[in-house]
Amino acid sequence: MLDKMLSTTEKKATRDGFGDGLYELGKSNPRVVALCADLVGSLKMNKFIAEFPERFFQCGVAEANMMGTAAGLATGGFIPYTGTFANFSTGRVYDQIRQSIAYSHKNVKICASHAGITLGEDGATHQILEDIGMMKMLPGMAVVNPCDYNQTKLATIAIAEHYGPVYLRFGRPGWPVFTPADQKFELGKGILIKEGTDVSIFATGHLVWQAVKAVEALEKQGVSCELINIHTIKPLDEELILASASKTGRVVTAEEHQMAGGLGESIAALCSRNHPVKMSMVAVNDSFGESGKPADLMKKYGLDSSNVIEAVHSLLK
Repeated sequence: MLDKMLSTTEKKATRDGFGDGLYELGKSNPRVVALCADLVGSLKMNKFIAEFPERFFQCGVAEANMMGTAAGLATGGFIPYTGTFANFSTGRVYDQIRQSIAYSHKNVKICASHAGITLGEDGATHQILEDIGMMKMLPGMAVVNPCDYNQTKLATIAIAEHYGPVYLRFGRPGWPVFTPADQKFELGKGILIKEGTDVSIFATGHLVWQAVKAVEALEKQGVSCELINIHTIKPLDEELILASASKTGRVVTAEEHQMAGGLGESIAALCSRNHPVKMSMVAVNDSFGESGKPADLMKKYGLDSSNVIEAVHSLLK
């Protein structure tokens, strides 16, 4: 499976997966409606709008109002999908999400593009790296962070079947498409990519690809890695994580997010309660981003495959 992933040459942005998933969902579920805060092109919502204009609501640059409108539509029995940049989907509207959506357990899907450092040139004001932590702390909020185009499309469709608020996070740049288009997506269930015995690597979002490349290099060095794609950060696949951590006794987590509040912190808390293990986290260490090319920023902030390799070796020592 790893060899097949690494042979991929196709690149598509995860936000394209969201747009295509929303369009497919619109054809099969008449209760799905879409809202956007003046960013339909960036969110790839054009196909949905062209096919279902009466089910689309342009809210303008008024994100807080969009969240309130979505809560009202959910109260009326619709399944609203909101769309804007991750920074505006969370930080700008946290009060509205907490009060009108999470507290009331409204069936709203908060869909956030341009997340993380790979937003690139727009810089620190837009490169939110705190959103997973903010959203996972809200009671009843599911948090999903898919790894490529195919998985984002599947996740977009699947979350419509889950009753309750969901935060769906995806990105801006073209990214390798390396998961099967027909792979089953199940909320709260991680995907075992490769079995191993020396170390467990749990990766999410764009860092799954970096972990795949790292595992290939580590295997050539004689290190047996177990690689697991954690696309759902909440609810966490506790059974799969604990089984792997118990087997290897060493855990590396990898994510495009602050170290505080992210996937690594969730896994550390889970293991500390059930099966303490040695851990290392590949994440942004208490820093804002800056303007630059996505690949350059990933390297500068310690989020590429070489950092995953380094984290594994630090545990093996």
